[in-house]
Amino acid sequence: MSLLPPTGALIPVDAPFSAAQESWLAGFIAGIAAAGKKTAAPAPTTTIDVLFGTQTGTAESLADALVSGAKARGLGARATALDDVSPEQLATMSHVLVVTSTYGEGEMPDNAALFWDAVQASTVPRLEGLQYAVLGLGDTGYDEFCQAGKLIDTRFEQLGATRVHDRVDCDVDFEDPAAMWTAAVLDRIATTVGATGASAPGGAAATGATAADVAGTSRASRPGSQWTKRNPYPARLVANRLLSGPRSAKEIRHYEFDLGDSGIQYAAGDALAVVPQNDDGLVDELLTHLAATGDETFDGRTVRELLRTDREVRTPSKDLIADLVQRAPASELAAVVAHGDKHELDRWLWGRDVLDLLRDAGTDAPGLDALLPFLRPLQARQYSISSSPLAHPGHVHLTVASVRYGDVNRRHAGVASTHLADRVAVGDQVGVYLQPNAAFSVPADDAPLVMVGPGTGIAPFRGFLHERAARGATGANWLFFGDQHRDTDFVYRDELEQLQDQGVLTRLDLAFSRDQAEKVYVQTRMREQSRELYAWLEDGATFTVCGDASRMAKDVETALLAVIAEQRGKGDDDAAEYLADLRRAKRYVRDVY
Repeated sequence: MSLLPPTGALIPVDAPFSAAQESWLAGFIAGIAAAGKKTAAPAPTTTIDVLFGTQTGTAESLADALVSGAKARGLGARATALDDVSPEQLATMSHVLVVTSTYGEGEMPDNAALFWDAVQASTVPRLEGLQYAVLGLGDTGYDEFCQAGKLIDTRFEQLGATRVHDRVDCDVDFEDPAAMWTAAVLDRIATTVGATGASAPGGAAATGATAADVAGTSRASRPGSQWTKRNPYPARLVANRLLSGPRSAKEIRHYEFDLGDSGIQYAAGDALAVVPQNDDGLVDELLTHLAATGDETFDGRTVRELLRTDREVRTPSKDLIADLVQRAPASELAAVVAHGDKHELDRWLWGRDVLDLLRDAGTDAPGLDALLPFLRPLQARQYSISSSPLAHPGHVHLTVASVRYGDVNRRHAGVASTHLADRVAVGDQVGVYLQPNAAFSVPADDAPLVMVGPGTGIAPFRGFLHERAARGATGANWLFFGDQHRDTDFVYRDELEQLQDQGVLTRLDLAFSRDQAEKVYVQTRMREQSRELYAWLEDGATFTVCGDASRMAKDVETALLAVIAEQRGKGDDDAAEYLADLRRAKRYVRDVY
């Protein structure tokens, strides 16, 4: 006899769960009941290969959830990075679920680029025996929304594979659609192959993760992962220190948070998501422009509270832009859009927020009720953790540049960066949750490590160095760091010099671009040290990069290819294949944004 009451009795009708969350809870309870039965479950006869492409770790977390859900249904399952699968291996698989984010302007994430190159080849095996489905992660703020998932979905179809479920493209609020896709796909496969795992009432079996869980790591993988975007941990800010000098053009700050009783266990290389709030002054300006008091209600909340905590008012959505062009055809925005030049539109939009666009539309702008549906949910901001749990147990550090820009007519500021800098006092609490990034981690203790992190890109490498010092690692460490001026922008200078004196930081190459007539960047220093840099690679070094994806990371990769080509003397194709081998060996990894 089961020791558990019926699942419906365990989930009150007024419980604050979404449909997807209730589905998981019901399946989870059913799974516990099934596990208590004396009869042994039959060995799985079908294995689902869950292939993920990720830049920040979210797709990998969803892949973990899929594996858990498949096993709960009596199916075999394993998760693998896309780049770790060859076309020949792919052709031997029977069921493949792909979860992939999209990086940059429609590009494959770092651990899927080699896979995509391989499956595009004319010699790739056919996939007639493969059944598959694709889940895409993206952001509708970008033109190439979920492009990586779309490309893989189409290519599998071209190669003869059978789609078992339609592709779902998830926006930044991906939790519920991802959870529902997971349940639907796994239920369909389980029904087809006759699996006998525990199923929830109504046919939805345990997915292995709630809709909230998929925002971070799966429950089984790390303690403290119950803290998510929907349920952030209220961490206490214990330090806020200005790192940049008073004459710097930048404002870079060091933050420390007490993780208290959260149970959060991070690793050097992970990211911390900060749940921000919009500036009250900006909310007031927006309400004034809309002739609203803020006491109006929308979805059961006051509009003021909604704008402050739940809606994105800095970055206009594409839907709002389209609506404004239609409403105000004589506006400056409409004129730019009419040119059909994406780059011109991007330049015009840069730095403009929702209030700017409403003012540009003049009297044709939408009122409060028409505007609110076009405002996207306010998103948490992820920052690379700049500490090591071994060196700073119970605390997590961030290195953040406060975003401020504008002119005498109107000043703008970044949402999360100035929320931390201006509106959170030491001792106050901030909602946070962990975003694990297993692909970006400290290498083995005896392995050499090359780190390229200009500006705030130094953040994870500070954590890496502290980690290696705490471990007593013997591998050599080489850091390329730079910014504008040595006197004002050499952040963590004392720490880095101390790490050098201790022998932890083997080599430090600096590039301060504005301290001489000719600009010098980290990639300049790489080329200058071409012979030794290549020697480190040949000696087994892991090459890591953190920072701006649009320019710096691309320039660094170009410089690295040039170094390899110069030292090997076998041409550009050979250099590209050498770099591809580093990627396959997880010795060329990036944390870029």
